[in-house]
Amino acid sequence: MTATATTSPAVLAVDLGGSAMKGAVVDGAGRELATRTVPTPDQDVVAGLTRLLGDLSGLAADAGATPVGAGVVTPGSVDEERGVVRYASNLRWRDLPLRDLLGEATDLPVAVGHDVRAAGVAEQLFGAGRGSDSFVLVPLGTGVAAAVVVDGRVVTGFTGAAGEFGHIPLVPDGEPCPCGQRGCLEAYASAGALTRRYAAREGRVLTAEQVVAALGSDPTADRLWDEAVTVLAQGLDVLTILLDPQVIVLGGGLSRAGARLLEPLTAKMDDGLAWRDRPPVVLTELGDRAGRLGAAVLAFRAAGRSDLDQP
Repeated sequence: MTATATTSPAVLAVDLGGSAMKGAVVDGAGRELATRTVPTPDQDVVAGLTRLLGDLSGLAADAGATPVGAGVVTPGSVDEERGVVRYASNLRWRDLPLRDLLGEATDLPVAVGHDVRAAGVAEQLFGAGRGSDSFVLVPLGTGVAAAVVVDGRVVTGFTGAAGEFGHIPLVPDGEPCPCGQRGCLEAYASAGALTRRYAAREGRVLTAEQVVAALGSDPTADRLWDEAVTVLAQGLDVLTILLDPQVIVLGGGLSRAGARLLEPLTAKMDDGLAWRDRPPVVLTELGDRAGRLGAAVLAFRAAGRSDLDQP
């Protein structure tokens, strides 16, 4: 937890994940005045969120700031206009009116958004997508999704489910995916997939970071990494041909592999694009702050303010 004094209005921002809730108090200059991360409760996540927002409100007061709104971003299918989480499997939510529930509990204007799309908003305003009105952000974490920005706007889709990049089936009769399909990109090219697939072959558990560290000395790690990069390159080539983005931004835990990811990935993408050049592929500039910062942007907008829309 950190804190810095200020007299500026601020918002309460939470990036809600299946295992952790990452919260921050953010002022109108995008500074995190205070942060708090707590485990996501196994039961009654809404009550846990309410407690965290209360804690953040206290931290804002300690920093001399006045909360003017709150933003919560979550995985799953999100109807952002209504503030309803249509479906989030890890949280066991379906058609949850999260904005109304949190608004009643906090007495603040509340915005509810999709975690990856919100990260895309932050990356567009403050990070690697800055200055571009056409790019794709692909966080490679436990799962894989995408924030698609076209003509300066984040695409949400008809049902709010746009960006489920990880559930594009790319491997015919491939490994089963938790979504019910087979051969999904996420079943090969996510941190969760690397851990699961390594354990299935070697009988011991390595984190994705440990699999990457073993490259060059562990044939199983080498093989699984090559398969993951191959499938990811195929998916990014599909996005390139379909959307023609100016730049592709990679985030999430696997992006920390740096050159070990970018060098083979861009080579495989080049091999798969016969008639056109690929766009630049770069790493996120905001890292795991992107979701919280995107939630803060949404919170200021919900409060009728544009503080973070003009970085």
